[in-house]
Amino acid sequence: MVFPERVTLVEVGPRDGLQNEARPVSAADKIALVHALQAAGLRHIEVTSFVSPRWVPQMADNAEVMAGMARAPGVRYAVLTPNMKGLEAALASRPDEVVVFAAATEAFSQRNINCSIDESFERFRPLVAEAHRHGIKVRGAVSCALGCPYQGEVSGDEVERVVRLMKEVGVDHCGVADTIGTGTPRRVQQALERALRHYSLGEVSGHFHDTWGQALANVYASLEMGVHTFDASVGGLGGCPYAKGATGNVATEDVLYLLDGLGIETGVDLERLVDAAAGISQALGRPVASRVGRAVLARRERSAAP
Repeated sequence: MVFPERVTLVEVGPRDGLQNEARPVSAADKIALVHALQAAGLRHIEVTSFVSPRWVPQMADNAEVMAGMARAPGVRYAVLTPNMKGLEAALASRPDEVVVFAAATEAFSQRNINCSIDESFERFRPLVAEAHRHGIKVRGAVSCALGCPYQGEVSGDEVERVVRLMKEVGVDHCGVADTIGTGTPRRVQQALERALRHYSLGEVSGHFHDTWGQALANVYASLEMGVHTFDASVGGLGGCPYAKGATGNVATEDVLYLLDGLGIETGVDLERLVDAAAGISQALGRPVASRVGRAVLARRERSAAP
């Protein structure tokens, strides 16, 4: 089997990982996390979101975080902008990329953003055009592509409908997102097949949650298809406020260990990545949640023991 020689890890911890934390996380801690991630070799970081603080209070410091970062050469900094108001607010922070998302089911779309799928794309159309006018790439994500907390099963036709709409409004990149973590390898491949009918291999990615313990298997299944871009969250941080019971994104260090074992290049240093996971976990007042992170830290403790 021929796997990709190199994989791009899109680090979503600072945004997707922290957005649902009940306890406020300071802008300084968020900036420190971004710095630690880029020091570990990550070159694509989703930093924050420009949404109403009424709905996502944890991201109210978006402009402060973007302004406070020391940008590293070669790193792409992305922000979530669900509508034109968000994009307009984000432009002053000079993002390299903006992210939009649309649900694969009407039920999730209504619960999440209070509008239909078609209505969501009418919002995206001017946003995409304006982002392109400023030379900014637009990444899209099809949320609930492998299962919906309200509808249950999601068909391939439902996924492809949203992928097609993304292509029609000019979204540059399409991510297939297992928002509630119920996807399994073959179902992931089937959803990716639908995305690849409309986007090139280089512009399709996977975003997997580990609720049912399938995230790494789903990454592997995607690699079998040649997919070579994956979202991941340091320490496995994150979840979805509109999907009760959905646990965090797949941990970046767990994905990295898998890729290292397959001989796939990422440019990311595992030890420094675990340092980043330990740092943000300490700021949150809890231990590192990822398996690889815990294993590395336990090994360090054994080595330091007299």
